[in-house]
Amino acid sequence: MIGTGTIANMAAIIIGSTIGILLSNGLKQRFRDTIMYALGLAVMFIGLTGALKGMLTVTDGELQTGNTMLMIASLAIGALMGEAINIEARLERMGEFCKKSLHVKGEKGETFVEGFVSASLLVCIGAMSIVGSIQDGLTGDATMLYAKSVIDGVAVIIFASTLGIGVLFSAIPLGIYQGLLTISAKGIEPFLSDRLISNLSFIGSILIFAIGINMIFGKKIKTGNLLPAVLVPVFYEFIKTYIL
Repeated sequence: MIGTGTIANMAAIIIGSTIGILLSNGLKQRFRDTIMYALGLAVMFIGLTGALKGMLTVTDGELQTGNTMLMIASLAIGALMGEAINIEARLERMGEFCKKSLHVKGEKGETFVEGFVSASLLVCIGAMSIVGSIQDGLTGDATMLYAKSVIDGVAVIIFASTLGIGVLFSAIPLGIYQGLLTISAKGIEPFLSDRLISNLSFIGSILIFAIGINMIFGKKIKTGNLLPAVLVPVFYEFIKTYIL
């Protein structure tokens, strides 16, 4: 049935977060801090690997770089659009609303919004979300989203063990985002070329790297406000295909 992939993904996040929250009860703060730094390093390298894959190619035995201008344009335009909309603040307000609705206070409340925003960005950014949702909407084949569910479920266990219950609520924006992609799949599919998917993954990986930086060094980059950067490859593909 169409949509089961997103439902499974949401369920994996809820279950994984619950496990992480239960595990966190027996962890002292120094353990949580070290785990957070370790997870931040892992996220940075995941993002770095995807970014380098999108930039580096081997031609005639020589290592060459590409997509540099696409990267600069995507991040610059994305930052302007994101700051104008102030996506990060909207995500934080959504997290604050959930926090107040649940009356979460004390130590758990301190990291609620951070956990919600960081986890939401991590599970929503990436080619698997886009391609998997469209595949689910077109054919009902949710195999890719099932695989993503396992990955996200494991990731949120670690997130929730250090950042708490806010991570669990990242299932809400994920459900909205992937659900909309699934519903609109038939309209998007004709424009989804291999090159576009590669470029989306490339820019998304850079944003994932930024999430890792924030996890280790504190909130240095407004990653949420960079989200529109993933739209730039779409316009780039349209211009290159139909205009140039």
